[in-house]
Amino acid sequence: MKKLLLSLTLLVAGAAHADAVDALRDFGREVKSGKANFTQTVTSPDGKRKKVSSGSFEFQRPNRFRFAYAKPFEQVIVADGQKVWIYDADLNQASSRKLADALGATPAALLAGSNLERDFTLKAQPSDGGLDWVQALPKQAESTIQSLKLGFKGKELAAMEIVDGFGQRSRLDFSAVQANVPVAADRFQFKLPAGADLIEQ
Repeated sequence: MKKLLLSLTLLVAGAAHADAVDALRDFGREVKSGKANFTQTVTSPDGKRKKVSSGSFEFQRPNRFRFAYAKPFEQVIVADGQKVWIYDADLNQASSRKLADALGATPAALLAGSNLERDFTLKAQPSDGGLDWVQALPKQAESTIQSLKLGFKGKELAAMEIVDGFGQRSRLDFSAVQANVPVAADRFQFKLPAGADLIEQ
């Protein structure tokens, strides 16, 4: 009886795991655009320091996205399909670099890229906190990311967790997710504000 219970438990767990990988594949294939709000919690490698920020996220495949941080500091990250722009309102400074150099195996590529399984190896993870998790391992050896996980509630993207090369952990929790809604093209165009410095990389 115990063996049967264990087998059933493993079977159910296996099904849940497969669902998370399928949910990510479906998200990559079926969701062409979207909007969401997010809260980001960054935890230092020793786990003692935390920074919380929040904002909104919009994307349009392929390779167009906009992260707009509102609190505690204003910052905008925009990809227009050719370049990625980062603007810091406090410094009134922007930087840009070619998309191919900036995107690679990054969280943004996972959310807005056009070829998920070319850049990542997908592996199911145990369910945790009411979410089904899938790990996306970057195929590029030079990636600055140690690990990257996405959490799904059913088919809806709910969270993303990133551990960088220094052991710093970033968790994004998404809310008010709207899939396949129209997003105005000008949301993915960056206009340098008056008087701002531009650093091109």
